[in-house]
Order: sequence, then structure tokens, then C-alpha cells
Amino acid sequence: MAELIDGKKISTELKEELKKEVDSLREKTGRVPGLAVVLIGEDPASAVYVRNKERSCEMVGIASFPYRLPDTTGEEELLALVQELNERKDVDGILVQLPLPKHCDEQKIMDMIFPEKDVDGFHPYNVGKLLMGDEALAACTPKGCMTLLDRYGIDPSGMNAVIIGRSMIVGKPAAAMLTKRNATVTICHSRTQNLPEVVGRADIIVAAIGRAKFVTSDMVKEGAVIIDVGINRVDGKLVGDVDFEECSKKASFITPVPGGVGPMTIATLMENCVTAFKRNMQID
Repeated sequence: MAELIDGKKISTELKEELKKEVDSLREKTGRVPGLAVVLIGEDPASAVYVRNKERSCEMVGIASFPYRLPDTTGEEELLALVQELNERKDVDGILVQLPLPKHCDEQKIMDMIFPEKDVDGFHPYNVGKLLMGDEALAACTPKGCMTLLDRYGIDPSGMNAVIIGRSMIVGKPAAAMLTKRNATVTICHSRTQNLPEVVGRADIIVAAIGRAKFVTSDMVKEGAVIIDVGINRVDGKLVGDVDFEECSKKASFITPVPGGVGPMTIATLMENCVTAFKRNMQID
């Protein structure tokens, strides 16, 4: 039976560590990291995410600057706000909550954020730095996955890692991070042939395809490490992209849904904000 990778526990530990660091930074610099969060419209899921981020800011000691705008907000108005936040000295990180209304070009908005304030890790500059193997503000969810591996003593070096999903939010940055850690990485997607066979060779499986219980036990080899990034609602319950009950019988480690990767995303956002602050203040 697999050992549970407790993302809720690790995220709490990480935020407690960050709180101590922020307290120390306040003593050194006279201020704390500042995070601006922009929410357009009233999407319920986005609103919940934003509230959770604000609570985490409060816990860690990060100054939170919330902006809640109607879904009628125009693209030019949003771009102007982002530029204003770029220029503010008390704002170290900028997060524009996705998805945006259809009349706003998401990539155009992401590109407007200064790379050094891009705590989501979506700016092409930061993505390029990540792919080059350089230090960068990296996408929060895959970076959180790497933290989970580290905290549970799982070294990807020399392992076969299979990522199911090729999004810029999870799949591709996760591949870059695992490659940097000397894993042999395969990215699978909707056109991958013999998918069960490919996944069956994996020592580490990162499931991020957005399909409930897509990964079944017959696709998992004995002792594999399973990182389930998926969040799907089925019959009123949250389930992952992995058939947890059956796959946990074969895996050595596995993340649950909820309580696995999800909490790490917000904790890593806090970590990125602290990193952005230290770079801004030229603190090693």
C-alpha cells in the first residue's frame, strides 16, 4: 500500500517557514513582500482561489493588494492596471487570476507583467529561463510537485518520469524541472500511441490531463510514485486524474485529491512572492 504524500501538511510547514523568513525580512528591510491579485468577474471557482490566496498572504505575513473588477472591464483598462502595478515599489508579485473574459487576450496580459513580478511563472522570459535550466520564477503547481518529492526524499535522478498532459501550466514546466533533476522524461498527450504501455514504464507518474480517474491500476507498475494534479468533480465529490483506490495498492507514494498537490500551489505562490521580494531588494 502506498505511502500518502500529504500536501496539506507540507504546504502548512512551508508557509510556517516562509512566515519566519518574512518576519526576518521585515526586520532587515522595514517592509514585507507585496502581492497584487487581480480578479475579473465573478467566477465562483476563481473567487474561492483568490480568497485562499489572501488567507495565505495573511498567514505568511505578505501584504495583499486585491483588485476585484467587473467582467465588463476592457482589455486596455486591465493592461493599464498591470502597468501601474509593475511600477509600484510596494508590489513584488502580480497575479492576474485566470480564466479572463473572452474579450481579454490572456497571453497579452501575461506578457505585460514584468518578469521579475511574474509570481505565476507564465511570462515567456521565465518559461525560457526554466527551459534553459536557469533559476526562474517557475509555475507554482509543478514547482509544488517538486517540493513534495523533495520533502518525501524522492530523488528523480535516473528515474523514468511520465507526464500525462502538455499544458504550459503543468506538463511542460514539470518536464523541464524533472529534466533538470536528471530524470528521463516523457510527455504524453491525446495523440500518444500505446499510452498504457508508456505510462507502465514510469517510475514517476505526473497526471495532469483533466480526466477523472484516467490513470488506472493496470497502467501503473509496482512501486511507482504517483503525483495526481487533476481536480475533477464527479457526483458532487472531488477526484483526481488517478483511480486512487486501486492505484494506491501498487504505488510506493501517491498524492490524494483533495489534499495533495492543490494546497502546494498556493504555498508555492507565497514562496515565489518572497523570492521576488528578495531579488527586488537584492537580498541573497
